Amino acid sequence: MSYQVLARKWRPKTFGDMVGQSHVLKALSNALDQDRLHHAYLFTGTRGVGKTTLARILAKCLNCEQGVSSKPCDKCNSCTAVDEGRFIDLIEVDAASRAKVEETRDLMDNVQYSPTSGRYKVYLIDEMHMFSNHSFNALLKTLEEPPPHVKFLLATTEPKKIPITILSRCLQFNLNHLTGDQIAKQLEMILNIEKIEYDKSSIELISRSAVGSMRDALSLLDQAIAYCNGTLRESEVRMLLGTVDNEDLNGLIQSLINSDPESLLNTIETIALKNPDYDALLAELLSLLQKIAVIQLLPEDSKNILKSDKTLVKFAHAMKKEEAQLYYQIGIMGRKDLYFSPDAKSGLEMIMIRMLAFNPAATEETKKKQITNSFKEKSDDLKNASTENKEQKEISETVSRNHSGSTWENIINEMQLVGLVNELARNCTLKSQNKNKVELSLSPSRKHIFNQNLNSRLTEAIKEKFGSEVKLIITVEESNDESPSSAGARVKQELKNVAKEAVKNDPDVKLLQDTFDATIDQDSIQPQ
Repeated sequence: MSYQVLARKWRPKTFGDMVGQSHVLKALSNALDQDRLHHAYLFTGTRGVGKTTLARILAKCLNCEQGVSSKPCDKCNSCTAVDEGRFIDLIEVDAASRAKVEETRDLMDNVQYSPTSGRYKVYLIDEMHMFSNHSFNALLKTLEEPPPHVKFLLATTEPKKIPITILSRCLQFNLNHLTGDQIAKQLEMILNIEKIEYDKSSIELISRSAVGSMRDALSLLDQAIAYCNGTLRESEVRMLLGTVDNEDLNGLIQSLINSDPESLLNTIETIALKNPDYDALLAELLSLLQKIAVIQLLPEDSKNILKSDKTLVKFAHAMKKEEAQLYYQIGIMGRKDLYFSPDAKSGLEMIMIRMLAFNPAATEETKKKQITNSFKEKSDDLKNASTENKEQKEISETVSRNHSGSTWENIINEMQLVGLVNELARNCTLKSQNKNKVELSLSPSRKHIFNQNLNSRLTEAIKEKFGSEVKLIITVEESNDESPSSAGARVKQELKNVAKEAVKNDPDVKLLQDTFDATIDQDSIQPQ
């Protein structure tokens, strides 16, 4: 006998065999047992969650020779014929291949005829959204008032493409994504019955890679069994799926904690040798960050299962809460850009570098060092160093405070604005901010740079930054706070004044003035 793939072999035959979807199963079971049957059902949801399977089971329940029930006998001719795909009164239609209006009309012409052997004639129309508008129109009247012996079972992954006139004539059931635990339990049950050795880590990998689809999980399981030669091991499954081991992932997290770019890049180079799926790698990294964030919120005496992972607990204690949130958000946004990068590896590198670059603590420290070093170099060139160093230190501290203490400026930098939109943002001050609204103030002297187009572009940038619908309000009014543009100009001028004073008091400059009657070109003096 030829081999039957797991997705077909283990397709559920009764409601009790279904994994998840308890809300749909309860509604259908009650309707069947109480004989409160609708003439048309629409099952929606992503691929592989059981839409078509559920429709076939429902067809079996309607036509079981023992009577209409939520628990068909699975022994009579009708039940057996449905399972084997040869029940003459179950008409399965693939809307993707029969989208023409003529074919739909031919189908509806046969509705009036009584079932051949069953209690009901059941029309199962899969991929319903692929029908043309004319086909939908041809179906409308029959769907609204079918003969009592006809039931319509419709399935689709895209209910938004179905006309509202069709939706209003059906009972709609939305099937949810399956959880990783639900998929993992089902896979373990299948492997135990099939007598295939496995470790739990490999099952978790497959469950996570299936992204809520049981069919995808079973297909991956089939592939993994063949690849691993009948014994599932985590290392081999990782190689098959293109994911990396926990040691490499932990290395990336540790590099972020240590703010060590060299170690970070070396780890990525090591990972690149394994030719991984970079999108899957980033997804696993984000999963780790999510677990770290959860542990950080749990009390010390929590019995949560995540607390049993000592490595994650160590990372949670070493990483600040705001850092975990920042890294996660950058990673989420970075996945969107991964496709557009020159290559996946450089895309991942840029995402990880961005995580380090926008670390508030690291950035602040780096800026302080840069400013301090700049003034130190200048003071070494001047002979009145003691006086000048004191002034420069004060300015350095002022620059550092203005740069790092401005929430609005930090937001602008993270949004990476350019052109006129950047100019508008930097001339505004932050009036108030919450999850639904951002209010800005624009000085009347700068109102000429404001227009509706720039307002819309800035609004979109803010929405992308916060990942939610945020309303932007810009009011033209005087503000007590400095805008980033004004603060930058002021600091620049203060630094220039310090440089001018230093040149003026330099003994060598004074000697040149006295000897040659020289003058100082004030505009040529620039701070280092």
